[in-house]
Amino acid sequence: MAGSLERPFHVVPKGIAIIFGLAFAVQIWVRATNPLLVPKAVDLPAPPGSNALAVASFGDPIPTAKLLMLYLQAFDYQSGDRTPFQALDYGKLQAWLTQILRLDPNGQYPLMAASRLYADVPNEAKKRQMLEFVYQEFFRDPGRRWPWLAHAAAVAKHGLKDLPLARKYAAAIQQNATGEDVPLWAKQMEIFILEDMNELETARIMIGGYIEKGLIKSPGELRTMELRLKEIESRIKKGK
Repeated sequence: MAGSLERPFHVVPKGIAIIFGLAFAVQIWVRATNPLLVPKAVDLPAPPGSNALAVASFGDPIPTAKLLMLYLQAFDYQSGDRTPFQALDYGKLQAWLTQILRLDPNGQYPLMAASRLYADVPNEAKKRQMLEFVYQEFFRDPGRRWPWLAHAAAVAKHGLKDLPLARKYAAAIQQNATGEDVPLWAKQMEIFILEDMNELETARIMIGGYIEKGLIKSPGELRTMELRLKEIESRIKKGK
């Protein structure tokens, strides 16, 4: 994944290391002395405040972000069994993910977890909450965070059967993730979703615009899009 390089444990700020060391030690002691008191997913507390984290990080927030992510995911493994993600308080969960991203903006794991893990629950409201979280965070760094919004679009389309929502996410990628390293398929997701919505005329206009403006550099991709344009035009004629 893109993001910060892994660092050895000895570079973790002493304040954070002590705090989390004590926290894990207490959890181990509690489990050993009274298994019935092992914390559950529903016991997830609110994350530390930004000021407290800034002080505890001693000017090096990236190791702190990694430790916070480990601590957060520890609530998915309690009593030897994996607790369903939907048991978590998603308001607090989102607050944790937000704090972690603020500490390490280049880190990718919080958004990967939001789109692939925490959105993969049989609870539509919580699923939508995680997808919207990914959407809002995408705009802070579109060129780096587009893969998770692309996955969110797929979840909206196949998991929620919500094509307008999928189009919203795909359109955000098309309009904002404009870097050369963003693959053409990601930029053209909106076109594919428009076809699924039977918005063929809009899809035709978008593909024609790509071709006319010379935005498709690969000869192979250009041929593919020209064929797709012809197919859409044929479908439009048949529908008239």
